[in-house]
Amino acid sequence: MDFIAVLLVALSLSADCLAVSICGSISMGRALNQAKALKVAAFFGLFQFGMILAGFVAGSTLTNIIQSFDHWIAFGLLALIGGHMIKESFEKEEECEVVDISKGRTLVGLSIATSIDSLAAGLTFALIDVSILPASLLVGITAFTVTLIGVWLGRRVGDIVGKRAELIGGLVLIVIGLKVLLDGLNG
Repeated sequence: MDFIAVLLVALSLSADCLAVSICGSISMGRALNQAKALKVAAFFGLFQFGMILAGFVAGSTLTNIIQSFDHWIAFGLLALIGGHMIKESFEKEEECEVVDISKGRTLVGLSIATSIDSLAAGLTFALIDVSILPASLLVGITAFTVTLIGVWLGRRVGDIVGKRAELIGGLVLIVIGLKVLLDGLNG
């Protein structure tokens, strides 16, 4: 998987970070200052990084067992994640309730929730033999950056962007899954 494909995966995985940071920014208004925004972005980025690594470790232990059909599993996981993101993009968006997303259990809970898809992506990376350290760093840095962008967007454009990001991210993951499947069938 080349740099561009990993970057597209990273951007897709960061769609939830974007939606949550937009909603959090709208909810908190000016209470979400620069220090709190950096804290949220750091947590989201670190959890994305860690989940990718955890998924990769789990996938690496299974690689020899499932090597003959790993491209099907990789396609299935990416299509499942992408399909879920697309489905969520069409669901009625809930109102943002006023919650401080930069504190305690809320921050940890949101960090886990926005990075669950990265666990499956890490498993997929193990199946298609991606160099994990650069890929996981790219995913973490992308999530950090996208979260900061989300805070900025939330203050400026409201909740218009959130669901569209999930739709685009889901479509990108499905296309990458198809590419992995076709490469596996042809190779």
